[in-house]
Amino acid sequence: MSDVNARILDELFDQVPVPEGYKGEIVEGAIYIAPHLDIHWQTTLAILETLIARFGNGLRVFSDVRIDFPGHLNGFAPDVAKLRDGSEADAEGRWRYQDVEFIAEVVDPHRAKNDYGPKRTAYALAEIPVYLIADPYQGKCHLYTQPKDGEYVIETSVAFGADVDMTGTVLGLTLKTDEFPRD
Repeated sequence: MSDVNARILDELFDQVPVPEGYKGEIVEGAIYIAPHLDIHWQTTLAILETLIARFGNGLRVFSDVRIDFPGHLNGFAPDVAKLRDGSEADAEGRWRYQDVEFIAEVVDPHRAKNDYGPKRTAYALAEIPVYLIADPYQGKCHLYTQPKDGEYVIETSVAFGADVDMTGTVLGLTLKTDEFPRD
């Protein structure tokens, strides 16, 4: 797809009215708009609180802020995105995927295939060091680390209730999941 087509899709997406309580993003050139569920926000908040406890209030962390990633027209709005210290938005006010060091996606039934498929591939291509999927429908977290050649070398699955050990990653923390809600 040409840069012209990407700009046209970008302009079209910017004109789409995303209702409050919904999330919009572009995955492989398709626009997705789906509702946020309470279970989704509770899990996202727990992850954000863990990051703030570890890094303090000055950290650069976002929820549902669009970042363009490698691949075919990928404008994702990750549930949680932590940026490296010193990161700055570009001239258009957007954050660069090269500055992202952690992504967390909380699965919902409307977008699960994106989290496990095209997003995981795009995050690996972007060499995001740590990608976490929290899946309240499986009752598990899936941790992906060591991106190489468009894939994550290491995948660890942890049932809700157990800790997700990320002490050996750029985050240097343990995520408690004992209070993560399940569906």
